[in-house]
Amino acid sequence: MKTFDDMLADEMQNEEFRKAYEDIQPEMDVIRAVAAARISLNLTQKELAERSGINQADISKIENGTRNPSLNLLKRLADAMEMTLRIQFIPKKPSNGRQP
Repeated sequence: MKTFDDMLADEMQNEEFRKAYEDIQPEMDVIRAVAAARISLNLTQKELAERSGINQADISKIENGTRNPSLNLLKRLADAMEMTLRIQFIPKKPSNGRQP
């Protein structure tokens, strides 16, 4: 039986799939970061909503990828979790193997 990682590796050979997958990575990183930070503090979405003043339904939408949060909203979530929000620009890896 193939694992998810096996199936993903197979699909990543398809250039169109790989491009689409890479295009959604920033959104997926935000989703994972918000959920991981909340869970690391043992907070429910409801508790985070109470701390941040952000509706629990909106937190749920962020975590399931149906809401694209603003920078201000991410700052509010970070403050409510007593964390610092850090956004980075990371150089892309060249597809031809050469350094940029």
